[in-house]
Amino acid sequence: MKWLGRIISFSAGVAICLALVFFAGYNDSEKVKDERPLVQSMTCSPDVPPQITFCSETVDLTRYNRHEGIDRELSSFTYYHSTTMLLMKRANRYFPVIEPILKAHNIPDDFKYLAVIESNLDPMAVSPARAKGLWQFMESTARDCQLAITATVDERCNIRRSTEAACKYLKEAYDKYGDWLLVAASYNAGMGRISTEYNRQRNPPALDLWLVEETSRYIYRIFAVKLIFENPYKYGFVMNARNLYKPIPCDEVTVSEDIPDLAEFAAKYRITLSDLKRFNPWLKDTRLGVEKRTYVILIPRQEHLIYENPNEVPVHDPRWVVN
Repeated sequence: MKWLGRIISFSAGVAICLALVFFAGYNDSEKVKDERPLVQSMTCSPDVPPQITFCSETVDLTRYNRHEGIDRELSSFTYYHSTTMLLMKRANRYFPVIEPILKAHNIPDDFKYLAVIESNLDPMAVSPARAKGLWQFMESTARDCQLAITATVDERCNIRRSTEAACKYLKEAYDKYGDWLLVAASYNAGMGRISTEYNRQRNPPALDLWLVEETSRYIYRIFAVKLIFENPYKYGFVMNARNLYKPIPCDEVTVSEDIPDLAEFAAKYRITLSDLKRFNPWLKDTRLGVEKRTYVILIPRQEHLIYENPNEVPVHDPRWVVN
Protein backbone atom coordinates (compact mmCIF):
# COMPACT_ATOMS: atom_id res chain seq x y z
CA MET A 1 0.00 0.00 0.00
CA LYS A 2 3.00 2.28 0.54
CA TRP A 3 3.76 2.33 -3.16
CA LEU A 4 0.15 3.32 -3.88
CA GLY A 5 0.38 6.22 -1.41
CA ARG A 6 3.61 7.40 -3.02
CA ILE A 7 2.02 7.33 -6.48
CA ILE A 8 -0.97 9.34 -5.27
CA SER A 9 1.27 11.89 -3.57
CA PHE A 10 3.46 12.24 -6.67
CA SER A 11 0.44 12.64 -8.95
CA ALA A 12 -1.03 15.31 -6.69
CA GLY A 13 2.26 17.22 -6.74
CA VAL A 14 2.44 17.11 -10.53
CA ALA A 15 -1.17 18.32 -10.80
CA ILE A 16 -0.50 21.27 -8.50
CA CYS A 17 2.61 22.26 -10.50
CA LEU A 18 0.72 22.07 -13.81
CA ALA A 19 -2.10 24.15 -12.36
CA LEU A 20 0.34 26.83 -11.20
CA VAL A 21 2.01 26.93 -14.64
CA PHE A 22 -1.37 27.10 -16.39
CA PHE A 23 -2.75 29.95 -14.29
CA ALA A 24 0.52 31.85 -14.51
CA GLY A 25 0.36 31.56 -18.31
CA TYR A 26 -3.32 32.46 -18.30
CA ASN A 27 -2.68 35.61 -16.32
CA ASP A 28 0.17 36.56 -18.67
CA SER A 29 -1.98 36.05 -21.74
CA GLU A 30 -4.75 38.11 -20.19
CA LYS A 31 -2.26 40.85 -19.45
CA VAL A 32 -1.11 40.80 -23.09
CA LYS A 33 -4.70 40.98 -24.24
CA ASP A 34 -5.33 44.00 -22.02
CA GLU A 35 -2.37 45.79 -23.58
CA ARG A 36 -3.54 45.29 -27.18
CA PRO A 37 -5.47 48.04 -29.00
CA LEU A 38 -9.22 47.59 -28.91
CA VAL A 39 -9.37 48.49 -32.65
CA GLN A 40 -6.99 46.59 -34.93
CA SER A 41 -6.15 49.55 -37.17
CA MET A 42 -4.07 52.70 -36.97
CA THR A 43 -5.59 56.16 -36.65
CA CYS A 44 -3.12 59.03 -36.78
CA SER A 45 -3.86 62.67 -36.09
CA PRO A 46 -2.81 64.71 -39.17
CA ASP A 47 -0.12 67.30 -38.57
CA VAL A 48 -1.34 70.88 -38.36
CA PRO A 49 0.66 73.25 -40.58
CA PRO A 50 1.94 76.47 -38.97
CA GLN A 51 0.49 78.51 -41.82
CA ILE A 52 -1.58 78.31 -44.98
CA THR A 53 -1.81 80.42 -48.12
CA PHE A 54 -5.34 81.60 -48.86
CA CYS A 55 -6.16 84.03 -51.67
CA SER A 56 -2.42 84.68 -52.12
CA GLU A 57 -2.00 85.74 -48.49
CA THR A 58 -0.19 83.83 -45.75
CA VAL A 59 -2.40 83.02 -42.77
CA ASP A 60 -0.69 82.19 -39.46
CA LEU A 61 -2.19 79.13 -37.74
CA THR A 62 0.00 78.95 -34.62
CA ARG A 63 -2.36 80.84 -32.27
CA TYR A 64 -4.16 78.28 -30.08
CA ASN A 65 -7.68 78.86 -31.45
CA ARG A 66 -6.46 78.68 -35.05
CA HIS A 67 -4.33 75.58 -34.44
CA GLU A 68 -7.23 73.77 -32.79
CA GLY A 69 -9.75 75.05 -35.35
CA ILE A 70 -7.86 73.67 -38.35
CA ASP A 71 -6.94 70.50 -36.45
CA ARG A 72 -10.62 69.69 -35.91
CA GLU A 73 -11.61 70.14 -39.54
CA LEU A 74 -8.50 68.51 -40.99
CA SER A 75 -9.09 65.42 -38.85
CA SER A 76 -12.76 65.37 -39.85
CA PHE A 77 -12.16 65.50 -43.60
CA THR A 78 -9.19 63.13 -43.41
CA TYR A 79 -11.24 60.38 -41.78
CA TYR A 80 -14.56 61.08 -43.48
CA HIS A 81 -13.14 58.97 -46.29
CA SER A 82 -16.10 58.28 -48.55
CA THR A 83 -17.31 61.88 -48.66
CA THR A 84 -13.86 63.41 -49.14
CA MET A 85 -13.09 61.02 -52.01
CA LEU A 86 -16.43 61.84 -53.61
CA LEU A 87 -15.62 65.56 -53.40
CA MET A 88 -12.42 65.10 -55.39
CA LYS A 89 -14.18 62.90 -57.94
CA ARG A 90 -16.85 65.55 -58.49
CA ALA A 91 -14.29 68.37 -58.52
CA ASN A 92 -12.68 66.78 -61.58
CA ARG A 93 -15.93 67.48 -63.44
CA TYR A 94 -17.01 70.80 -61.93
CA PHE A 95 -13.80 72.73 -61.20
CA PRO A 96 -13.12 73.20 -64.96
CA VAL A 97 -16.48 75.02 -65.10
CA ILE A 98 -16.10 77.04 -61.89
CA GLU A 99 -12.48 78.19 -62.16
CA PRO A 100 -12.74 80.22 -65.42
CA ILE A 101 -15.80 82.05 -64.08
CA LEU A 102 -14.03 82.98 -60.85
CA LYS A 103 -11.06 84.20 -62.87
CA ALA A 104 -13.23 86.25 -65.23
CA HIS A 105 -14.74 88.06 -62.23
CA ASN A 106 -11.37 88.57 -60.47
CA ILE A 107 -12.35 86.31 -57.57
CA PRO A 108 -9.45 84.31 -56.07
CA ASP A 109 -9.33 80.70 -57.23
CA ASP A 110 -9.41 79.47 -53.61
CA PHE A 111 -13.11 80.33 -53.45
CA LYS A 112 -13.85 77.19 -55.44
CA TYR A 113 -13.35 75.40 -52.11
CA LEU A 114 -16.23 77.44 -50.70
CA ALA A 115 -18.52 75.69 -53.17
CA VAL A 116 -17.16 72.35 -51.94
CA ILE A 117 -18.06 73.24 -48.36
CA GLU A 118 -21.44 74.72 -49.26
CA SER A 119 -22.91 71.85 -51.26
CA ASN A 120 -20.46 68.93 -51.49
CA LEU A 121 -20.34 69.95 -55.17
CA ASP A 122 -23.90 68.74 -55.66
CA PRO A 123 -25.74 71.15 -58.01
CA MET A 124 -29.09 69.98 -56.61
CA ALA A 125 -28.19 70.15 -52.91
CA VAL A 126 -30.90 71.57 -50.62
CA SER A 127 -30.18 72.63 -47.04
CA PRO A 128 -32.62 72.36 -44.10
CA ALA A 129 -33.02 76.15 -44.42
CA ARG A 130 -34.02 75.68 -48.10
CA ALA A 131 -30.82 77.11 -49.51
CA LYS A 132 -30.21 75.44 -52.85
CA GLY A 133 -27.65 74.61 -55.49
CA LEU A 134 -23.88 74.48 -55.75
CA TRP A 135 -23.51 77.82 -53.94
CA GLN A 136 -26.49 77.35 -51.60
CA PHE A 137 -28.46 80.50 -52.34
CA MET A 138 -31.55 81.35 -50.36
CA GLU A 139 -34.42 82.31 -52.66
CA SER A 140 -34.39 86.01 -51.71
CA THR A 141 -30.63 86.35 -52.23
CA ALA A 142 -30.87 84.48 -55.53
CA ARG A 143 -33.48 86.88 -56.84
CA ASP A 144 -31.31 89.83 -55.73
CA CYS A 145 -28.52 88.31 -57.85
CA GLN A 146 -30.85 88.03 -60.89
CA LEU A 147 -31.22 84.25 -60.77
CA ALA A 148 -34.55 83.14 -62.22
CA ILE A 149 -36.86 81.14 -59.95
CA THR A 150 -40.19 80.22 -61.54
CA ALA A 151 -42.61 77.32 -61.63
CA THR A 152 -40.38 75.47 -64.11
CA VAL A 153 -36.92 76.96 -63.52
CA ASP A 154 -34.55 77.38 -60.57
CA GLU A 155 -31.24 78.88 -61.67
CA ARG A 156 -29.74 78.28 -58.24
CA CYS A 157 -29.12 74.81 -59.68
CA ASN A 158 -27.53 76.16 -62.87
CA ILE A 159 -23.79 75.74 -62.33
CA ARG A 160 -22.67 78.59 -64.56
CA ARG A 161 -25.37 81.08 -63.63
CA SER A 162 -25.14 80.39 -59.89
CA THR A 163 -21.33 80.70 -59.98
CA GLU A 164 -21.67 84.07 -61.68
CA ALA A 165 -24.16 85.12 -58.99
CA ALA A 166 -21.77 83.95 -56.25
CA CYS A 167 -19.02 86.04 -57.83
CA LYS A 168 -21.29 89.08 -57.68
CA TYR A 169 -21.89 88.53 -53.96
CA LEU A 170 -18.22 87.88 -53.21
CA LYS A 171 -17.14 91.00 -55.08
CA GLU A 172 -19.65 93.16 -53.18
CA ALA A 173 -18.42 91.71 -49.89
CA TYR A 174 -14.78 92.38 -50.80
CA ASP A 175 -15.62 95.97 -51.76
CA LYS A 176 -17.12 96.28 -48.28
CA TYR A 177 -14.41 94.57 -46.21
CA GLY A 178 -11.23 94.46 -48.28
CA ASP A 179 -10.45 91.13 -46.56
CA TRP A 180 -11.06 87.78 -48.25
CA LEU A 181 -11.36 85.93 -44.92
CA LEU A 182 -14.15 88.26 -43.82
CA VAL A 183 -15.71 87.75 -47.26
CA ALA A 184 -15.70 83.98 -46.73
CA ALA A 185 -17.22 84.34 -43.26
CA SER A 186 -19.90 86.68 -44.59
CA TYR A 187 -20.92 84.12 -47.21
CA ASN A 188 -21.96 81.86 -44.35
CA ALA A 189 -23.33 84.37 -41.84
CA GLY A 190 -24.35 87.27 -44.08
CA MET A 191 -22.72 90.66 -44.39
CA GLY A 192 -25.05 92.22 -41.83
CA ARG A 193 -24.07 89.78 -39.08
CA ILE A 194 -20.35 89.97 -39.84
CA SER A 195 -20.38 93.78 -39.92
CA THR A 196 -22.23 93.94 -36.60
CA GLU A 197 -19.88 91.53 -34.83
CA TYR A 198 -16.76 93.01 -36.42
CA ASN A 199 -17.62 96.47 -35.10
CA ARG A 200 -18.88 95.23 -31.73
CA GLN A 201 -15.68 93.26 -31.12
CA ARG A 202 -13.46 96.18 -32.15
CA ASN A 203 -12.20 94.91 -35.48
CA PRO A 204 -10.25 91.73 -34.62
CA PRO A 205 -8.72 89.54 -37.37
CA ALA A 206 -11.37 87.47 -39.10
CA LEU A 207 -10.17 84.20 -37.55
CA ASP A 208 -10.38 85.68 -34.05
CA LEU A 209 -13.98 86.89 -34.27
CA TRP A 210 -16.34 85.31 -31.74
CA LEU A 211 -19.15 83.90 -33.89
CA VAL A 212 -21.68 81.07 -33.80
CA GLU A 213 -20.01 77.67 -34.12
CA GLU A 214 -21.10 77.06 -37.72
CA THR A 215 -19.48 80.29 -38.93
CA SER A 216 -16.42 79.87 -36.70
CA ARG A 217 -15.78 76.45 -38.29
CA TYR A 218 -16.59 77.60 -41.80
CA ILE A 219 -13.23 79.12 -42.80
CA TYR A 220 -11.29 76.27 -41.22
CA ARG A 221 -13.36 73.80 -43.24
CA ILE A 222 -12.36 75.66 -46.40
CA PHE A 223 -8.72 75.52 -45.29
CA ALA A 224 -8.95 71.78 -44.58
CA VAL A 225 -10.39 70.98 -48.02
CA LYS A 226 -7.74 73.12 -49.69
CA LEU A 227 -4.93 71.32 -47.82
CA ILE A 228 -6.27 67.86 -48.69
CA PHE A 229 -7.06 68.70 -52.32
CA GLU A 230 -3.57 70.10 -52.83
CA ASN A 231 -1.89 67.00 -51.37
CA PRO A 232 -4.37 64.10 -51.09
CA TYR A 233 -1.70 61.39 -50.90
CA LYS A 234 -0.27 63.02 -47.77
CA TYR A 235 -3.65 62.57 -46.08
CA GLY A 236 -4.08 58.97 -47.20
CA PHE A 237 -6.19 59.40 -50.35
CA VAL A 238 -4.91 57.26 -53.22
CA MET A 239 -6.71 57.53 -56.55
CA ASN A 240 -6.05 56.91 -60.23
CA ALA A 241 -7.51 58.71 -63.22
CA ARG A 242 -10.15 56.00 -63.62
CA ASN A 243 -11.51 56.85 -60.15
CA LEU A 244 -12.39 60.44 -61.09
CA TYR A 245 -15.62 61.61 -62.74
CA LYS A 246 -14.85 62.72 -66.25
CA PRO A 247 -16.00 66.05 -67.65
CA ILE A 248 -18.63 65.41 -70.33
CA PRO A 249 -18.62 67.88 -73.25
CA CYS A 250 -22.01 69.35 -74.14
CA ASP A 251 -23.56 71.23 -77.01
CA GLU A 252 -25.56 74.35 -76.19
CA VAL A 253 -29.10 74.95 -77.38
CA THR A 254 -30.49 78.46 -76.88
CA VAL A 255 -34.21 78.49 -76.09
CA SER A 256 -36.51 81.50 -76.01
CA GLU A 257 -39.85 79.72 -76.45
CA ASP A 258 -41.79 77.42 -74.14
CA ILE A 259 -41.09 73.69 -74.31
CA PRO A 260 -44.30 71.83 -73.38
CA ASP A 261 -42.66 68.38 -73.19
CA LEU A 262 -39.02 68.11 -72.16
CA ALA A 263 -39.00 64.34 -72.71
CA GLU A 264 -39.93 64.89 -76.35
CA PHE A 265 -37.34 67.68 -76.59
CA ALA A 266 -34.64 65.36 -75.17
CA ALA A 267 -35.57 62.59 -77.61
CA LYS A 268 -34.84 64.91 -80.53
CA TYR A 269 -31.23 64.97 -79.34
CA ARG A 270 -31.11 61.20 -78.70
CA ILE A 271 -30.90 61.50 -74.92
CA THR A 272 -33.32 60.63 -72.14
CA LEU A 273 -35.23 63.04 -69.93
CA SER A 274 -33.03 61.93 -67.03
CA ASP A 275 -29.90 62.85 -69.03
CA LEU A 276 -31.40 66.24 -69.77
CA LYS A 277 -32.20 66.80 -66.10
CA ARG A 278 -28.76 65.70 -64.86
CA PHE A 279 -26.95 68.13 -67.14
CA ASN A 280 -29.53 70.86 -66.58
CA PRO A 281 -30.58 70.44 -62.94
CA TRP A 282 -32.16 73.90 -63.02
CA LEU A 283 -35.07 72.45 -65.00
CA LYS A 284 -37.66 71.85 -62.26
CA ASP A 285 -40.50 70.33 -64.25
CA THR A 286 -41.16 68.16 -67.28
CA ARG A 287 -41.85 71.33 -69.26
CA LEU A 288 -40.15 74.71 -69.60
CA GLY A 289 -41.89 78.06 -69.45
CA VAL A 290 -39.45 80.76 -70.56
CA GLU A 291 -41.55 83.76 -69.41
CA LYS A 292 -39.85 86.17 -71.83
CA ARG A 293 -36.39 84.93 -70.88
CA THR A 294 -33.73 83.11 -72.86
CA TYR A 295 -32.09 79.95 -71.52
CA VAL A 296 -29.17 77.81 -72.63
CA ILE A 297 -29.79 74.06 -72.39
CA LEU A 298 -26.81 71.71 -72.32
CA ILE A 299 -27.01 68.58 -74.48
CA PRO A 300 -24.39 65.97 -73.53
CA ARG A 301 -22.57 64.48 -76.49
CA GLN A 302 -23.44 60.84 -77.03
CA GLU A 303 -19.89 59.64 -77.60
CA HIS A 304 -18.83 60.87 -74.15
CA LEU A 305 -21.59 59.25 -72.09
CA ILE A 306 -19.75 55.92 -71.84
CA TYR A 307 -16.67 55.12 -69.78
CA GLU A 308 -15.09 53.10 -72.61
CA ASN A 309 -11.62 53.42 -71.14
CA PRO A 310 -11.81 54.75 -67.58
CA ASN A 311 -8.01 55.01 -67.42
CA GLU A 312 -8.19 57.82 -69.98
CA VAL A 313 -10.38 60.13 -67.88
CA PRO A 314 -8.92 63.67 -68.19
CA VAL A 315 -7.39 64.70 -64.87
CA HIS A 316 -8.01 68.33 -63.98
CA ASP A 317 -5.39 68.47 -61.21
CA PRO A 318 -2.50 65.98 -61.44
CA ARG A 319 -2.06 66.13 -57.67
CA TRP A 320 -5.28 64.15 -57.24
CA VAL A 321 -3.92 60.93 -58.75
CA VAL A 322 -1.03 58.57 -58.18
CA ASN A 323 0.56 57.36 -61.41
